[in-house]
Amino acid sequence: MTGQVELLGFAVGALIAMVTAPVGVSGAVFLLPVQLSVLNVPNPAVTPTNLLFNVVAGPGALVRYYRQGALGGPLTRLLIAGTLPGVVAGAALRVFVVPGPAVFRVLVGLLLLPLGLWLCARTLRPSRGADGRPSTRFVTALALAVGTVGGVYGIGGGSILGPVLVGRGTPVAQVAPAALASTFLTSLTGAATYAVLSRTAQGDIAPDWTLGLTCGLGGLVGGYLGARLQPRLPETALRLTLGCLATALAVLYLVQAIT
Repeated sequence: MTGQVELLGFAVGALIAMVTAPVGVSGAVFLLPVQLSVLNVPNPAVTPTNLLFNVVAGPGALVRYYRQGALGGPLTRLLIAGTLPGVVAGAALRVFVVPGPAVFRVLVGLLLLPLGLWLCARTLRPSRGADGRPSTRFVTALALAVGTVGGVYGIGGGSILGPVLVGRGTPVAQVAPAALASTFLTSLTGAATYAVLSRTAQGDIAPDWTLGLTCGLGGLVGGYLGARLQPRLPETALRLTLGCLATALAVLYLVQAIT
């Protein structure tokens, strides 16, 4: 049975990363409900397990983007500078403030719902401004806030930064590698923070190393393939699909939390 769970984790990680990597999302945001409902990862260990997935899976897409000459630049540095301190604060909040499963499901729903609606709205009605790109101050502040939320949620923050920045007018080709680089580094920092906190706090705080690694290996393969396929994918349809999926998952968790 254990081997079947690991194989399922690998397959799910690969499929999710292949679909989400082209738009700058690591896939952890969609892997989390699978870990909770199918793979039975306990709370709050599911959060550092998700971060571990990002750490293992991230280099797949990043290597491909690097070979395409799309990795690096000022946007990447801004995102990293804001999200790194935020993810440490978010990890502490997750362990000491919101460890309960009911509260956590509400948090998941409230995070995914606006993210999904934002993706759908910006896909169907893209910004028409001549220069809608956000300022440096906005990007830094957003990265800090999202890094904190990402530390609580276990997604590294890039999956929120990507759609927000694209919605504000930044090209997907520029956002995707920067968001994934930010997600990788903040997830590495967040996973290390949880490992330290697990020595001082009670409960299932340490990541599920086996599942995190197997899901991550699947994401490593899927992320590389997704980044390679990016120029050939129908971007509008893909982003709309992600938005609808995020919205559906948000509704599901909010219903579960109130019933």
